[in-house]
Amino acid sequence: MASRVRRPEHGGPPELFYDEKEARKYMHNSRMIEVQTRMAGRALELLCLPEGQPCYLLDIGCGSGLSGDYLSGEGHYWVGVDISPAMLDAALDRETEGDLLLGDMGQGLPFKPGTFDGCISISALQWLCNANKKSDIPAKRLYYFFSSLYSVLVHGARAVLQLYPENSEQLELITIQAIKAGFTGGVVVDYPNSAKAKKFYLCLFSGPSTVMPPGLNGNSDEEGATESVFLNKRIPQSIAKRRVMWRKRREWVLEKKARRRRQGKAVRPDTQYTGRKRRPCF
Repeated sequence: MASRVRRPEHGGPPELFYDEKEARKYMHNSRMIEVQTRMAGRALELLCLPEGQPCYLLDIGCGSGLSGDYLSGEGHYWVGVDISPAMLDAALDRETEGDLLLGDMGQGLPFKPGTFDGCISISALQWLCNANKKSDIPAKRLYYFFSSLYSVLVHGARAVLQLYPENSEQLELITIQAIKAGFTGGVVVDYPNSAKAKKFYLCLFSGPSTVMPPGLNGNSDEEGATESVFLNKRIPQSIAKRRVMWRKRREWVLEKKARRRRQGKAVRPDTQYTGRKRRPCF
């Protein structure tokens, strides 16, 4: 899942990376326009909206409005949120039909409850997994985002968020925060055997769980569909209690410390007393 190519989110915050030079690429680079439009079409397909009925949709990380243009072409109305002023200026220059809002999704979404019939996002969610300043805590920013997203959606609506997870730990962090916010759903993986065409779509349900859509696969076998299933129901309370008990074990403590070391955080060295069960105090 990890890539050897330097990832954009490692170079700094998105509002600095997506400057005027980067915004021009999304206006004139035919390859980037084609890829963004194709992923927007796939995300809209996974939303499973009623046919022939215009919907009011939210586009998170709308950028220059390429995905929004696809939504308009399908007869829907939309509002776009992005943190980059340069990308929103590009969207205005392109005269997109949706309403645009400058904002940081990690601080929550400023809309009334039950505003939108659905939500899509293209290549934006992974930016919340990186701390660009000391006050940024990825888990909290993800939870603020997912909890506010759950609120602004109509009950029973879906959100489809295309993302590029750096590794399995990052994908786990994202899905755990989505579940804590109240969502059910899972991850759909298109073309799992292709290094270039492989795409991850986080499909979230704000109501009762439904059948997860299968992932696309260039072959006729069922490998794409089996890899797409991640989670399609909430964790039962009995299992959740067992997980809490397991967290007290030494193996869980060592695993958590190893994960924090991989994140570059300062962690105390392991000793024979790590994860030791202490006697109750009198």
